[in-house]
Formats: sequence, structure tokens, C-alpha cells
Amino acid sequence: MIPAHKDHALPTQLSQWQQLQQLAQKPWSLTQLFAKQQDRAQKFSVQAAGIYFDYSKQCLDESVKQQLIQLAEACDLPQKIRSLYQGDKVNSSEDRAALHTALRLPRTAKLSHQGMDVVAEVHDSLDKAADLVSRIRNGIWRGYSGKAITDVVNIGVGGSDLGPVMANTALDEWADSDIEVHFVSNMDGTQLGSLLEYLNPETTLFIISSKSFGTVDTLSNAETARAWLLSTGASQTTLLRRHFIGISANPDRVSAWGIAPEHQLKLWDWVGGRFSMWSAIGLAVAIRIGTERFNEMLQGAYAMDQHFLHADFDQNLPLLLGLIGVWNSTFLGINAHTVLPYDGRLKYFPSYLTQLEMESNGKSVTHDGQPVTYATCPILWGEIGSNAQHAFYQLLHQGTQKVSCDFIACVNYYQESESSELKRQHALSLANCLAQSRVLAFGNEALPAKAEQEVSELDKFKRYRGNQPSTTILLDELTPTSFGALIALYEHKVFVMASIWDINPFDQWGVEMGKKVADAVFAHIHLTKRESNTAAEEQATFDSSTQALLQHINKQIEEK
Repeated sequence: MIPAHKDHALPTQLSQWQQLQQLAQKPWSLTQLFAKQQDRAQKFSVQAAGIYFDYSKQCLDESVKQQLIQLAEACDLPQKIRSLYQGDKVNSSEDRAALHTALRLPRTAKLSHQGMDVVAEVHDSLDKAADLVSRIRNGIWRGYSGKAITDVVNIGVGGSDLGPVMANTALDEWADSDIEVHFVSNMDGTQLGSLLEYLNPETTLFIISSKSFGTVDTLSNAETARAWLLSTGASQTTLLRRHFIGISANPDRVSAWGIAPEHQLKLWDWVGGRFSMWSAIGLAVAIRIGTERFNEMLQGAYAMDQHFLHADFDQNLPLLLGLIGVWNSTFLGINAHTVLPYDGRLKYFPSYLTQLEMESNGKSVTHDGQPVTYATCPILWGEIGSNAQHAFYQLLHQGTQKVSCDFIACVNYYQESESSELKRQHALSLANCLAQSRVLAFGNEALPAKAEQEVSELDKFKRYRGNQPSTTILLDELTPTSFGALIALYEHKVFVMASIWDINPFDQWGVEMGKKVADAVFAHIHLTKRESNTAAEEQATFDSSTQALLQHINKQIEEK
């Protein structure tokens, strides 16, 4: 556990923190930074694990970089990284380890936790998943009527959904199976309802993914799926055995729901949901792309893990990415961050990062339970870059908000294609990625000299202020390996930022109260006209707004 000693210094008390506060008062100009340092791009870029990382368009210089690194050392980050990897209880509020890095350790590695051989446990689970994948992909697994599986529906929410959805889309070109994979997360039933209209119950397999196996969103969808299958008239025992796989850290609940132990895959309490796509939670992805490709994704993440653990801090991608995030949000006061992949295959990457970063670091108390007195996680959102250009880039270029940006692109694509048009489109996408980061940095000065002169003093509507900081991340190409490295990069970024802020990135208490209040509100919504319970409603202690909304909802139900 990260200690809560009486002499535990808050980060604000550190001299490095105070020095950074002073440096942040300087009038940072990207134009001037580049003018003063002709080799700035070379000085502020790093390569590792198939990723080129250019942070030269951030509002910092060498003195800021060194102070940030010294701050990380003063916050004992080297030891915190070791504690993370070796299974110390870094999740202080839940008294747990956070061993998601163990999910991608090679079979030959050694790691024990509370008497458990972690590597053996992980690989036993992966081997069992691989066996299920093989049986499903090869047509050995059969539905209740004896037909092979054609469709797999992953039912989960949050970390049991966002990571697999993202990976399934990003790696779709490696899909070598005719089995279609679908994802359902929405508790209102619309996603599942539309799927069930055209799926064949004889050939549909459901994966129920829930760490606790108590999440109402997931279980309500699972119960709807079970009822749909039961409507076929087949026996419940047969349907549960041939059409459901359960993934959870609570096997007793999975068994009580009706899923056979041999069709259950294991999670552990030391894996957080938003860090779990490397585990059996990624089963749907493995079914689509195959176990070999899934393992390549794990290998890419492991390569980034090793880089984070061993690279010098001034060449360490996750550390630099995290420290830049702290510099922007905490010291420069930039409270919004956008992620802009210029590759349609990464369309769900911003949504995934929204959860990864904001659920992890959207905290306002330290490990000791003391209120923080500084900004922590910024608001994060994003979109495919080409779409974003026609949506919110107007605000980035000419709005009043300071926003930091991550541009992400893949250098090589369509290399083996004979279509010159596709190659041209990819080059056009890369050009737009680089152009937008340039305009955000330099404003009107990014224009060729002649074009800049044409923007007259009276043409205020056409002026771009620039000085919006950004990082550009280039993958050599998007493969399972590089994709794994990219995701691990951002996982470690989150840990770096949390370590500097002295907050716990591995709990999510902020999501719990809403669930409890929803249970109370649900009891007062009439599912049918005859469910009115005047006595119960009179005893309700809701605020006047919630009460009025309930009355309106129930009135509409009564009138239908």
C-alpha cells in the first residue's frame, strides 16, 4: 500500500512543484520556442515499441522537462512503478494490488501475490480461453439444435465493453473467422433488442462479462437474452450450457445464474475493469482475430511495460506523456484534453480513453483522504480527426478555451494495396493530421508567407491565435502488437499522473451512489398502469424536481 505516514509530504510542498508553479507564469509561445531551438523536434521526441512520440509542440522547454522529471523522482515514482509491477497494494482505498501488467507477462516470468503463482493463474485462464476460442472458431461448439455458432454477443458495460469494442474495431482487418461478434452494453435494451430481431437463437452464443456478476446493466441484458432463448422451447439446462459463457471474479454468482463451471473464465480482484481487456474479458476479440493475434497484442503491451519499467525518465514515453498531462492541467490550467486519431480503425479509442483517464483520475482526495488543492484530471473527449475537423476544431482554433491535444496516426497503410486512390487517401489523412497540429501551434504563422499577408488587419474573423499545445504519436503501422503497446502507453500515463497528484487511479467510488439512488427511484416508476402505489409515493423523500419528473413519467405511463 502507498503509505500514509504523518510526514508524508503533499506534492505541493515539494520544491520542484513550487518551481514549476513559477515556470508556469512565463508567457509560453510555441512560435518563440521553435525559433530559439532549430533542433527542437529532435530534442523533444522519443521512439519505443514501434511508436514515435513528438512532444515538441508542447508549451515547455528543457528546464520544465527536467523539473517535471525531478518532481516525479521526488514523488518516489521509481518505487511506485516497482510497487505496481510486483503486486503491492497500490489501490489504497480497497486494499488491493493492481496487477494488470501481469496479464501480459510471458509464461516464463515469475510473480507471486499472496501465495498465488500469478503467472500460472493468468496463463491457465488464457489457455482455457484459447481452448474455447478454438472450439467456437472451428465449429466444434454447437448450439442446442446441433448447429455451429455463427454469432457471438458480448454483454458487458464499462471496462467489460469499451476495451473489447475498441480492440475488435481496431484489429478487424486481422479477423479470419466468419463468426460475427456483437457488443451490448446499454441497459435500456435497445442494442440487444435490435440484435435479437435478426439473430438466430440456434447459432448465437452470449458472453456475459462482469467482474462482480452483479452489475444491473449487464444482468438485465443477460436475462433478456436468456428469456429470448427460452422462447424457443428448448430446455433451460441445454440452453444455458450451449449458449452462455461467463467471465467474472465471482464464480459462485456465475454458477448460481446457471453457467457451467467449464464455461466460466476467471478474473481476479487485482484487475480493475478498465484495465481488463488483456484478460478473458478480451474473449470476444480473440474469437474474431484468433488466439495468435490476441497474444501479439499482449506482447505489444508487454514491450511497453518493459520500456516503462527500465527506460531512463528523459526517454520514457509513458512517463513523459503523463508528466506533460500534469504540466498542462495542473500548472498551465488547461482543463480540457482531446484525443484525435487520424485513422478510422481507432474510432473507439477516444471513448476508451474517456473511461480510462476520467474514471481513474477524476478524483479530489489524496491517498490519505485529504482534499486536493490543485487540478487533477481534465475533461477528455475525442473523435476521428477528419470528423472532428468538421465538428469541434472551430473551438480549438478560434474559441476561448485552452485545449491540449493528442494527434495519433499510422504511417504505413495500404502498402500492399494496388489502389493508388487508397494510398492517396491515406497520405491526405496524414497531411491533415500534421497540418492541424501545425495550425494549432502557430496559428496564422503556419500559413506560407504570402498567404499570411493576405489575412489583413481587418480580417479578424479569419485569424488563428495558435499556441494550443499538442503531442503527435505515430505508429509505424497498426498491428495487434503496436495496438497493444499504444493502449499500455496510456494505461501507464494514467498511473504517472495519479502518482504525481497523490490520488488512487484504481478505485471508482464516484459511480456507486448513483446505483443506490437508482434502486430507490426505480421502485417508484410504474412498469404498468396497475402498479401505482400511492402510499409508497407519498413516503418518497426525493427532491421536488425528481418527484415532479416521476409524476410526469407515471402519468404518461398511465395514459398509454
